[in-house]
Amino acid sequence: MSRATLLCLSSIALVACGRNDRSPAGDRKGAGSATVGSAALTGAGATFPAPIYTKWFDTYARETSVRINYQSIGSGGGIRQFTEGTVDFGATDAPMTDEQVAAVKGNVLHVPTVLGAVVATYNLPSLGKAPLRFDGATVADIFLGRIRRWSDRRLAALNPGVSLPDQDIIVVHRSDGSGTTYIFTDYLSKISPEWKTTVGRATSVNWPTGLGGKGNEGVTQQVRQTEGAIGYVELIYAISNGLPAALIKNADGVFVEPSLESVSAAASGARLGADTDFRVSITNPPGRDAYPLSSFTWLLVHKESPDSAKARALHSFLIWMFKPEAQRMAADLHYAPLPVSVIELIQRRFGS
Repeated sequence: MSRATLLCLSSIALVACGRNDRSPAGDRKGAGSATVGSAALTGAGATFPAPIYTKWFDTYARETSVRINYQSIGSGGGIRQFTEGTVDFGATDAPMTDEQVAAVKGNVLHVPTVLGAVVATYNLPSLGKAPLRFDGATVADIFLGRIRRWSDRRLAALNPGVSLPDQDIIVVHRSDGSGTTYIFTDYLSKISPEWKTTVGRATSVNWPTGLGGKGNEGVTQQVRQTEGAIGYVELIYAISNGLPAALIKNADGVFVEPSLESVSAAASGARLGADTDFRVSITNPPGRDAYPLSSFTWLLVHKESPDSAKARALHSFLIWMFKPEAQRMAADLHYAPLPVSVIELIQRRFGS
């Protein structure tokens, strides 16, 4: 990225930068596209933030006549296409590994966009809308295939007074490479030594049990259609489909509901130094009010681009995305806006 582009990023919340005359771009198959002047952008990736990205891109199009169509293909696909150079930007809920960064010769910036919550959601009509309570160990054992019935004594002990049905638990997990899976398995690897050694933390793992669904959309649909099912999805997918979201016991021993406030509480303990590359995990953080399955999500942007017009086009959107009115849109869709301190750090980190 040129010095001019870096200076453009440093003024993200203040002024527009590098603006050319804009005209709408026609829809393209595959990744999304945007046009600023003669520069067309392509991008694809995570399903976790797809609802807020869709809202942002629609709003941005109305305000600027720049069309951005986001293809929700999963974090694994976003990293792969960014690495292969078939898109101009990627999106992921799982930060690239050191090996993946090396594969692009270090030419990547992880730009945080919002914070979100991964929830355990289930289909038990007999319980009505009352949320169940889980701790990390029982969630791990459900997805390891060790707890197989809803009437299991461990689940009953966590949910006194709840009449759990005596029926099989149907596990639903992601079938594609997924940042949502990364967040979920990152959390379970911190909680369960057995999970860490037998399954591990990754965007794609060898699941011990269960049915696969593609994307947050696919897992949500499987859970909706299958009585007795349990799966993990981003919070907005559970809410928009009328599915419950379990309370999860956090590191301080408190059962916490996923919410804007509890996700923000999880982020408040993040340690981001002046030299951070923003690849930070905030699962299972300390704090009485912190929701343990919280995470940043990132856009993947080139540090150096051979096409200055494309660099200006992308960063014009980034400038808009970090404005307060754009970040407030996140709350409407149950994402937590970035803390002001994080936005200021982005400006300082990439401003020179």
